[in-house]
Amino acid sequence: MSSYAKRLWLEEDLGDDYRWSYRVSAVLFSGRSTYQEVDLVDTPTWGKVLLLDGKMQSTEADEQVYHELLVHPPLLHHKNPKRVFIMGGGEGATAREVLRHASVEKVVMVDIDQVVTDFCSRHLERNTDAFRDPRLTLINDDARVQLEVAPDESFDIIISDLADPLDGGPCYQLYTQEFYRNVVLRKLAPGGIFITQSGPAGFLSCKEVFSSIHATLRSVFPAVTAYTQHIPSFCDVWGYNMAFRDADQTLLTEEQLDSRIAQQLGGRPLTFLDGATFTGLRQLNKVVREALESEKEVYTADSARFIHGSGLKA
Repeated sequence: MSSYAKRLWLEEDLGDDYRWSYRVSAVLFSGRSTYQEVDLVDTPTWGKVLLLDGKMQSTEADEQVYHELLVHPPLLHHKNPKRVFIMGGGEGATAREVLRHASVEKVVMVDIDQVVTDFCSRHLERNTDAFRDPRLTLINDDARVQLEVAPDESFDIIISDLADPLDGGPCYQLYTQEFYRNVVLRKLAPGGIFITQSGPAGFLSCKEVFSSIHATLRSVFPAVTAYTQHIPSFCDVWGYNMAFRDADQTLLTEEQLDSRIAQQLGGRPLTFLDGATFTGLRQLNKVVREALESEKEVYTADSARFIHGSGLKA
């Protein structure tokens, strides 16, 4: 048997007729929770890789880019973010980035899967301190339920770091118009900001879910900003949508963003994001821009778009 054949390779379906593969050095964990299949593997190219339902969620090689772009734009655009609610985020990296802001006093992270949070808190060393931070409250439950029942509490920032909307998966109903209007909007304090990861956003993939998530948010919030960035381990450009609660909220200039990074992060620069970068990420190509402008379909409880693949059905 050749040395090539002895190697372990992991294959991930990216579409009906194409897939990619990467070599696995070691399987650190492979199991099944109540909600999804959970795997953590070590790889030569990406370092540690977290997979849910067979789909790559995060890698040591480039997770910093994904999480900086999810967390810091909304926190920097808020004048004084103190209370933050994270939906999902079980690996702990989103909480890690939120807790870098000195103004933050309370972070509530609600991830439905305790198998994921327990395992990541022990084995993803970058995030261990975040799980131990006294400002963090971790709850293993349905994020919608916890956000609804938070007694008389509002949040400056709500972050949706949920898995992609998968047919049969646990998360797609948290991308709907009803959820954004009846739960998220009502739980944002004045001046509050909502951010969600929004799936593939390349010129070939932007209509899969990105454009519909954007249209759904535009149907609820007075102002929504879309931006994108190529994430190598996701094999595509990835989309984000940031929504302002109030109509008078505006985007910051490059200089203002850089100033707030210096102020809020105690002079510690971010790895990837600065004012010029964020301005560039908002300059969408013609195909993606026109897709967002023309999209009419919104997520509702009775209709949804899904990315390729399927969740773990009971």
